[in-house]
Amino acid sequence: MTNHDELLRRVAAHARSRSRTLPPAAGPDDVAGAERRLGFTLPVLLRRLYTEVANGGFGPDYCLFPLTGEGRTATSAYRAEYGPGQEGGPSAHWPRGVLPILDWGCAMYAAVDCLRPGAPVLLFEPNAGPEDWADAWFEDSPSLAAWLEAWLSGTGWWEEAVMFADDAAEPRPWPDAASRIREGS
Repeated sequence: MTNHDELLRRVAAHARSRSRTLPPAAGPDDVAGAERRLGFTLPVLLRRLYTEVANGGFGPDYCLFPLTGEGRTATSAYRAEYGPGQEGGPSAHWPRGVLPILDWGCAMYAAVDCLRPGAPVLLFEPNAGPEDWADAWFEDSPSLAAWLEAWLSGTGWWEEAVMFADDAAEPRPWPDAASRIREGS
């Protein structure tokens, strides 16, 4: 198991340096209740972000959703996206266990795959009007830890200098998207 103490310390310091009004951290009962509603457990690093740094309100651009609480949360966004589709079953576009943590705007999300080791971060980008929902899913980062490091170092794809660089990388399709969407339906 990886020790994330130093990463969490740096994330907390960076978050505090950017916002004087971080929400309080979520409590263990908040996390347990969210996990019951979600139907899966959070990866250790994600749980620690919510319980040791703050209940959302920090991170790239629009900031992480709170896990729980009033208004739009990671839990409510997951339930809305993965929730019943037109035939009453799970959504045809959202895989089970993929928790939206940040809204990039324009229906795009950063989401953590809570069912895979390392908690990969995915990008859901449906704006091209895909014929197959699997084509709207991309690999953002191989792990939540690497995604946070990109935020801390200013090297994430969402950074303007990175996004518009001549050698900007194209997003990589998520190869597991089709099978994971089918698994959930």
